[in-house]
Amino acid sequence: MDDDQRNDLVIVLTYYAPYVSGLTNVARDLAEGLAARGWRVCVVASKHDPQLPTHEVVNGVRVVRAPVLARVGKGTVGLNLTRLALREMRRSAVVNLHLPLVEAGLLARLSPAPVVSTYHCDVSLPTGDGPLLVRAINGLQHGAIDLSSRVALRRSAASVVSSEDYARHSRMWPSIDGTMVAVPPPCPPRAAGRPTFRRGPGFHVGFLGRIVEEKGVEHLVDAFLALDDPDARLLIGGDFEGVAGGSVIETVRRHIGDDPRITMLGFLPESDVDDFYASIDAFALPSVNAFEAFGIVQVVAMMAGVPAVVSDLPGVRTVVENTGFGAVVAPRDVAGLTAALARLRDDPPDATTGSASAAALYSVDSVLDAYEAVFTKAAGR
Repeated sequence: MDDDQRNDLVIVLTYYAPYVSGLTNVARDLAEGLAARGWRVCVVASKHDPQLPTHEVVNGVRVVRAPVLARVGKGTVGLNLTRLALREMRRSAVVNLHLPLVEAGLLARLSPAPVVSTYHCDVSLPTGDGPLLVRAINGLQHGAIDLSSRVALRRSAASVVSSEDYARHSRMWPSIDGTMVAVPPPCPPRAAGRPTFRRGPGFHVGFLGRIVEEKGVEHLVDAFLALDDPDARLLIGGDFEGVAGGSVIETVRRHIGDDPRITMLGFLPESDVDDFYASIDAFALPSVNAFEAFGIVQVVAMMAGVPAVVSDLPGVRTVVENTGFGAVVAPRDVAGLTAALARLRDDPPDATTGSASAAALYSVDSVLDAYEAVFTKAAGR
């Protein structure tokens, strides 16, 4: 690589594509979207898969990956990320840190360029169950990441959050207040798909996401089991193998039991996602804690004409509230979730109106415009 190569923007985060998560997808869509607009963008992330190249260019974005020494909970350990990030920051006009990121505080302190922090969500690590050593490590990691986030946010020219609703309920609010800029995540619309996953003419409910504790998938299963409808189907798509922090797939399977109406689809490649949304009548996002701050998948479902049932969590609830396309239910409220699914089955909202509303509020271009303005102002252009 040319040592004199300059960046308009360097984005730093723990996990980058091809890893799949809401945070990762936001960073990817932002990087590739601005690169398509002519920005010179570099991404620095951990090399979460040893088979990935250390340096490559993906869709106009230069990606630099730091080898990982060890994994702790949902994070990674390795001084290489800090070193490589600082190298790219020295040749960049502006830095975008995606939090939570354990290295964020140090990077913000040492950054020679203006920093814009994108705060996605509060960290949630289990500390009440499991072996004592694991609980102790999770507690230490939790505290370290929160401290790092506070330092980074206080040293940022701007703190981007997905919604003011989430920011005001976050543990980081005192550090965000004063520099907050609310910009929703970019939500690319899906192409029209074919209903290849449908199994009969009945009401089809879908979930798509990592099968992890914070998603509350077992509560969705219990709610669906209580739905008195032999023709209904529940399609659960999402990774449960290469998941940071571990999966809860066995818990979900125990709740499913032998009910033939429920299908575990596993990880869905991009080529199948359009067909997944075309196969369902309602989308469910039954998240149970603040690690879920927005829920891009619910917007994508709405853009595809599918109403969403989501948990009443800060940030997550705002999409249904803003579009009116779905229902909001208290976290872990199985009976409420069953009732909401039944309402969407028996009296579905207008798909055309709901889809248009979601597209107008959460288009990629409007999000890129907002980020471009924040970065340009921070860089002093």
